[in-house]
Amino acid sequence: MKTVVAAALGECVHVAGVMNFMRLAEQAGWRTVFLGPAVPVEQVLAAAQREQADLVAVSYRLTPENGARLLGEFAEAMDELHAAGVRFAFGGTPPVAVHARELGFFERVFDGSEPLEEVIAYTRGQSVAPQGEQDYPKTTTARLAWKAPYPLIRHHFGLPTVEATRAGIERIAEARVLDIVSLGTDQDAQENYFHPERQDARRTGAGGVPVRTADDLRALYAASRRGNYPLLRTYSGTDDLVALAELYVETIHNAWCAVPIYWFNRMDGRGPFALEESIAEHQRLMRWYGARDIPVEVNEPHHWGMRDAPDVLYVVAAYLSAHNARACGVGDYIAQLMFNCPPGDSESADLAKMLAVLELIAPLEHAGFRIYRQTRTGLLSYPLDQDSARGHLASSVYLQMALKPHIVHVVAHTEAHHAATAEDVIEACKLARAAIANGLRGQPDMTLDPAVQARRAELVREARVTLAAIRRLAPRGVADPLTDPATLARAVTKGLLDAPHLRNNPFARGEIVTRIDPRGACVAVDPTTGQSLSEAERIARLA
Repeated sequence: MKTVVAAALGECVHVAGVMNFMRLAEQAGWRTVFLGPAVPVEQVLAAAQREQADLVAVSYRLTPENGARLLGEFAEAMDELHAAGVRFAFGGTPPVAVHARELGFFERVFDGSEPLEEVIAYTRGQSVAPQGEQDYPKTTTARLAWKAPYPLIRHHFGLPTVEATRAGIERIAEARVLDIVSLGTDQDAQENYFHPERQDARRTGAGGVPVRTADDLRALYAASRRGNYPLLRTYSGTDDLVALAELYVETIHNAWCAVPIYWFNRMDGRGPFALEESIAEHQRLMRWYGARDIPVEVNEPHHWGMRDAPDVLYVVAAYLSAHNARACGVGDYIAQLMFNCPPGDSESADLAKMLAVLELIAPLEHAGFRIYRQTRTGLLSYPLDQDSARGHLASSVYLQMALKPHIVHVVAHTEAHHAATAEDVIEACKLARAAIANGLRGQPDMTLDPAVQARRAELVREARVTLAAIRRLAPRGVADPLTDPATLARAVTKGLLDAPHLRNNPFARGEIVTRIDPRGACVAVDPTTGQSLSEAERIARLA
């Protein structure tokens, strides 16, 4: 185990930065020796010799002129250790850091502007600051390992023109605040990319960037080749799914696939496929990505939650998502956990719902099927007032940290007002990064709340009732009803999976009635009495 000795030099008593660095070093496997505030140079030298230090890290956050003199004395005193191969790092305010760099003595100088991942990379042995694309991992799983224990940050971005989106991606990449740009394309790009005759010029750019050629995608990817070189990913589309996947992997090196089971078809008016047909197409797309070792996210459960389905059906949909991904040969599975969905759910109920999801899908995991947790704030939950929305973003992300997510999908505070600009994305990511850092610094374990645990257990029990009922829909001879497109479609047409917003839908019943109960949980209720219904009671009424 290597040893780092750290101190605040001279008369400087500010040690917060040193302590943060020491914490990161410990997480990276260093033995740390902290000497405290206001440590004379000779005491640092003695400790470095006594502890046989491999690295000496010092800080100074007072007057730059005094700092320049002190750092000169420090470099002179440490000359023999430096020549013997001991490494030296400095952290301080930007004006003091200028003098530290001018000395040419320190291996790395930090002035507080560096992204956290650069500091983590340094503690893991990357002595030089990342300079180019070769210094940043190029796949999702490699970047996860590189940045751990901090989660990757993802944000959606797509403006009404390719040029505006390209320029925005440049600014976002240069800000070095997120790891994945989720490229939001317009509806014609998703459904009619290969069918120009079906495109409607009047809706160009509505809902996202109007990608029309492979060169458009290559230009957007080229825009990201700067700053911290974020990965790119985009929607899977609603028609020609495999052809689009081939295009995305070739042009933007799609970081992962996001595909639903039941949506983006004629059921929600966003694609040409009928329900059962679309389920089979989505499974085919999962198999395509799985065969190429590209991660897959099944963004299914929140579509039920956003339509006010009861929390138990969110949990059921989440299990079906993981189950189908594994059955389709996916190796790296991203479980999306959207909080505030529906927006009336309380934080306690939200947390219980996500814990129920994780409990149900955990047995699916094995060496060939790895589960990564991705959390996000609810799309429909933001207040219109921007100051209130900022507070909601930060508090939601802090709550999400209770699940120790591998990926945090940041949703900008502007969501209720307008699609996020590059500046909005940068601000939202900075807010989220602060909440994440606070959460990792020693957050109390909110998952142990007795009310949360009781609701988690209830949801697990109820979800198993519904999953069993779906299995019973399959005719004899179906090997796995939960991956059989006909059985899965029947679960919707028979009303086992339902949501209030699906009323008058060509495939779903839309008969279910839900309410937010006194616990803040979304539950199915008797439409006449308003009393909550268990899944066994609700399903019996369907029969």
